[in-house]
Amino acid sequence: MNVLKLGIPKGSLEKATIELFEKSGWRIKLSSRNYFPEVDDDELTCSICRPQEMSRYVEQGVLDAGITGKDWILENDSDVVVVDNLIYSKVSKKPTRWVIAVPGDSEIKTLEDLEGKKISTELVNYTRKFFQERNINVDIEFSWGATEAKVVSGLADAVVEVTETESTIRAHGLKIIYEMMSSNTQFIANRKAWEDPWKREKIENIALLLQGALRADKIVGLKMNVSEEKLDEVIGLLPSMNAPTIAHLYHKNWYSVETVISEHQVRDLIPRLLKSGAEGIVEYSLNKVI
Repeated sequence: MNVLKLGIPKGSLEKATIELFEKSGWRIKLSSRNYFPEVDDDELTCSICRPQEMSRYVEQGVLDAGITGKDWILENDSDVVVVDNLIYSKVSKKPTRWVIAVPGDSEIKTLEDLEGKKISTELVNYTRKFFQERNINVDIEFSWGATEAKVVSGLADAVVEVTETESTIRAHGLKIIYEMMSSNTQFIANRKAWEDPWKREKIENIALLLQGALRADKIVGLKMNVSEEKLDEVIGLLPSMNAPTIAHLYHKNWYSVETVISEHQVRDLIPRLLKSGAEGIVEYSLNKVI
């Protein structure tokens, strides 16, 4: 039997990734001390590994495919196939940003001001290349964590750190002087696996359903009954991905109307629909929109 080896990111993305796969149709069951979770698909095996290492394992063929950040692909300079972009997180559902930050009272205001300074970061290789390309000499030190605290305590002059909301950076009294890059979650594949027809189709099918689940995240279905005389007025209120679906009710001059809309529109739309004659309005969540 053909089997695809899939990597699931450990850490902050782990729960969100497993929830996304469940919404897409795969149930991944974790064990507290097991790095090889069960999955309800005989054509898949799963491994849990750190996002920082994922692209290396995929490039080497230890894994056929996996989910990691664009930042770690660049950091490892990994030669992999980027199958799809998957923007999701439990915080902002936006790309993260790698920024250069210094103490709020620092005289460092530009990249050039960092000449000869010490920078603490987990993103060592990319940061080194970034400054080399600009002919700025800096001392780059690997950080094992709590990176912001390094500059607060005087162990470094600046930090290169990842942020979504900037709240942690602000909490440490730091200011951002430059944004190095934005990063998002990516679904990647090993090049040899991508050339294998069966594995490629399996990977593409997974990507299709993951994107369908992400697309459905902030969209809901809305259905209602509308009399014939009020139909045009109600239809005129409905935003839709496409034209709404309309079906005649049995033995009545009434219609069933169904549409798909953004979740944030519902709270203002339902009262207007009621005033225009819609009845029996039902809102329901969606798992996937393909």
